[in-house]
Amino acid sequence: MVIVTTIRRDVLTLPAAELGPDNPLPPLRPLDELHRIEDRDGLPREMARQIGYEPLRSLLPVHVRDGYERVREPRAIDTLVIENDRLRATVLPGLGGRIASLLHKPTGRELLYRNPVFQPADFALNGAWFSGGIEWNIGATGHTTLACAPLHAARVTAPDGGEMLRLWEWERLRDLPFQVDLWLPEDSDFLYVGVRVRNPHERPVPTYWWSNIAVPEERRVLAPAEEAWQFGYDRMLRRMPVPSYEEVRQHPYPADYFYEVPAPRRRWIAALDDDGTGLVQTSTDVLRGRKLFIWGAGRGGRRWQEWLTEPGTGGYCEIQAGLARTQLEHVRLEGEGEVAWLEAYGPLSSPPAADEVEARLEAVLPRADVEAAYARWKPCADTEPGEILATGSGWGALEVLRADWKLPGTPFDAATLGEEQEPWLRLLRVGALPEPRRVRPPGETLVAPHWRDMLETAPATPHTEYHLGIAQWHAGDRAQAVRSWERALALAPSVWPLLRCLAVADREIDNHERAADRYAEAFDDLCRERRDAGERWTAATAALGREAIETLLAVRRTGEARAVWERLHPATRARGRFRLIEAGLLLAEGRRDEARAVYDEGFEVADLREGAETVGRLWERISDEPLPARYDFRMR
Repeated sequence: MVIVTTIRRDVLTLPAAELGPDNPLPPLRPLDELHRIEDRDGLPREMARQIGYEPLRSLLPVHVRDGYERVREPRAIDTLVIENDRLRATVLPGLGGRIASLLHKPTGRELLYRNPVFQPADFALNGAWFSGGIEWNIGATGHTTLACAPLHAARVTAPDGGEMLRLWEWERLRDLPFQVDLWLPEDSDFLYVGVRVRNPHERPVPTYWWSNIAVPEERRVLAPAEEAWQFGYDRMLRRMPVPSYEEVRQHPYPADYFYEVPAPRRRWIAALDDDGTGLVQTSTDVLRGRKLFIWGAGRGGRRWQEWLTEPGTGGYCEIQAGLARTQLEHVRLEGEGEVAWLEAYGPLSSPPAADEVEARLEAVLPRADVEAAYARWKPCADTEPGEILATGSGWGALEVLRADWKLPGTPFDAATLGEEQEPWLRLLRVGALPEPRRVRPPGETLVAPHWRDMLETAPATPHTEYHLGIAQWHAGDRAQAVRSWERALALAPSVWPLLRCLAVADREIDNHERAADRYAEAFDDLCRERRDAGERWTAATAALGREAIETLLAVRRTGEARAVWERLHPATRARGRFRLIEAGLLLAEGRRDEARAVYDEGFEVADLREGAETVGRLWERISDEPLPARYDFRMR
């Protein structure tokens, strides 16, 4: 048999914003995640238990990605293209392995919402995220920290002897390796996606997965359910009849609808246009959940659509598939266990009723065929990759070296270890964390119990005490973390990172005056220490300055806040986030008209958080007029 499926490298050129540097300050504050509920009473027992099962409380060890802006220029993005004679899937290995496009070649139809721009926005757990295509969300409630990160990619032999594209990486929030295998059988109208998440640890680990598919907004979404759980941004979960197409289109605010799919029913979700044609996604039963997300017809939702795409290019909604009924849940993955399933994506034409869609799906892709494809794929999940097509991070290689784990099919080669892993490799091999060779912002911190144990037994140098304190803070041992940071202060050549950590600790216990003292001292020390206006120092100055101004204004020390502002780099002060900070500073100084002028001149807060209301709340303090549309991002 002649195999016609091919995988090739290509380049996609888009108007794109640069990602910029990560925030170098460790994220010590509690996680700011909208998708949680305040009251679990009345929910099904399993759902309530899984909502309460180890929700993520910290981003550590991952850093926040907030260095992007909104200046877009044509940029080349590396892609991997897998295609047969029916479908062409374009994958972005450097951006979370997202499928940017799924083209049905016989009809020339794009089955997904294909974003015409690359514009990061603050929707991922750690900041930078972008809309469109199919993304693979692993880790915890929300968009994955890998949304804008590179994955490993390679050719692998497919179950039919052809080529399969494998993507894999180490998810750092839960310390889990995962893989995504893209397989296009000959003459198939469906892209098969085999997914496996492994737990190499001896202990159980909370696990989360949602495949998120962007489709054009005007599509009619159908799933095999009569009821759904609606989640709005009032943090309530309500059981209700599945809304009609008209009700969905008229809903004023963003909302999630998690379909209550009965256990015996086949798992699928479809998005069809007025002619009854569009995309269907189905899977083996392990991927049990299905969801619709809409932006709503209100002004805030429309503004978000423009913000994430390009005005005038059409909006999108999201259909999703996950391991649990809702995205507020995490499922238990036993020690040394794994969870795996197969998804299928392809075109469908059907009358717009769920029963008819399911019958049509069964005709073009029987449920038994998906189960059989899973059975053929599963033994191939351990097949060692062939040609390496893209390289991810070195964190998986470090963990494999530490524990001597064997993970067939997903090699984390020692050659991927880099500068970020080097200090930790030294700690692993010789039991000591090396002191930095030159003064610069601190690097990555590892916080898992095994790394914390190594830090506790390593020589107590200032650098080690700094990282140990972060690991202790992450573990909930706040008092010991403070002691570690205070011990380091006496001998540390660079004290601003330690003072900043202690200032955060003060804020957490509502000692805001001492926090302000420490932030002011930390910023003074950073300004004395910074060596240049390079990317790392500029990012550190911006991040620390932002926190310092916020804390100083909270205790009405406007003069000191102004002094911090004046020492920020001019390019930093011109950024939209800092224009908003400037408006707040001017208002605190009693210069209301000048604060209003900042709004009138216009600014864009590139890293405006999903659901954030800071822009509108500050406007209410400045003006009695309605909030201008350009600043209206209200989601409730």
